[in-house]
Amino acid sequence: MEQMSLFDREVPQPLAARLRPQTIGEYVGQSHLLGKGKVLRRLIENDQVSSMIFWGPPGVGKTTLARIIANRTRAAFIDFSAVTSGIREIREVMKQAEENRRYGEKTIVFVDEIHRFNKAQQDAFLPFVEKGSIILIGATTENPSFEINSALLSRCKVFVLHSLGSEELAELLRRALSDARGFGSQTIRIADEALSMIAIFANGDARTALSTLEMVVLNGDMDSGGAISVTKETVEQCISRKSLLYDKKGEEHYNLISALHKSMRNSDPDASVYWLARMLEAGEDPLYVARRVIRFASEDVGLADPKGLETAVAAYRACYYLGMPECTVNLAQAVVYLALAPKSNALYAAYEQAKADAAEQMAEPVPLALRNAPTRLMKELDYGKGYQYAHDTAEKLTDLQCLPDSLAGRRYYVPDGQGEEERLKKRLEEIFRYRLTNACRN
Repeated sequence: MEQMSLFDREVPQPLAARLRPQTIGEYVGQSHLLGKGKVLRRLIENDQVSSMIFWGPPGVGKTTLARIIANRTRAAFIDFSAVTSGIREIREVMKQAEENRRYGEKTIVFVDEIHRFNKAQQDAFLPFVEKGSIILIGATTENPSFEINSALLSRCKVFVLHSLGSEELAELLRRALSDARGFGSQTIRIADEALSMIAIFANGDARTALSTLEMVVLNGDMDSGGAISVTKETVEQCISRKSLLYDKKGEEHYNLISALHKSMRNSDPDASVYWLARMLEAGEDPLYVARRVIRFASEDVGLADPKGLETAVAAYRACYYLGMPECTVNLAQAVVYLALAPKSNALYAAYEQAKADAAEQMAEPVPLALRNAPTRLMKELDYGKGYQYAHDTAEKLTDLQCLPDSLAGRRYYVPDGQGEEERLKKRLEEIFRYRLTNACRN
């Protein structure tokens, strides 16, 4: 008798693979796309799919949707991985698709993780999509605007898939306990509270939720009758640390720093600290966050509270000297201070307007009165003529025009009276009154 080797044994599939939905009816989530009468559902049910991109975070069902399309379509369906394929493989697939087209058969090419293809690889698909040789379906976790060639993207409909809600994940977990493909043939005792803990831990990722359920069941206590009991303590051990979704070079990086910036701008210290923690605990460089906080101190607080910039710079230095995790509280101090500080974007607005004028008036000469005259020739050319030294006056003010003639009277810095800017606003009014009075006398 032939002896079976270890490698001949069938390896059981993970729970997430066993429970992969085969039909739209089994699919959980994405009701905005797959609810009754929704456009994507109609396209799939009528076998009328066109080139499209599924964009969403991991574990929300992008690949599963492609498999459902494969089960329903009358077209040839080619599964393609951007991780293991190159130009040669693309050409082979396109050759097969061209042959199918000559026989009047459509070809759907599904490319998982399409964002991993470089520009040349993506371009290889373009002529075949344009002439209808293939219907391209791509799945990506990255923003297609950044990762997919504009020419290819313009020929695809983008469908955005959302993270699953806790209730949707809890529903999926309950199905796994009752479905024969899951644990339906076993007796599993697990409280709804424990399922909710797993759903929250999974953070919108169905694959993580099912993998965690499988782990806690394997670590449960089995009685003499074969029933498995899962305690709250077992669940807590299996989910001791949450893996935060964060890509320091991807879109989520910019989403989170934007959330931090706008929470501080909206004077919400609680939201500001939360987004700060989300970034730091996911591994963001604290010096990057500190640099953004320094920018915020001038852009959104400015002279309404000049100490805001001092606080932000001090936090940067603390991060530099201490590093993680000790510097977290230093950044939290700066973030809360700036969130509660009076807000003014007067400096930002002043610079942006001046920048626009500088671009348009690039050749505008510096007024002669403002030029130094270190040589005799410069003096003969009237450099410095008409200059008024402010310290020679009791008010420390003159009516000297410092802007070019074409911009005379232009105002850039306009304090709105928040915090310390109230004092600066009054000072500016005094300066304008003085110059107006002197102009009338002259």
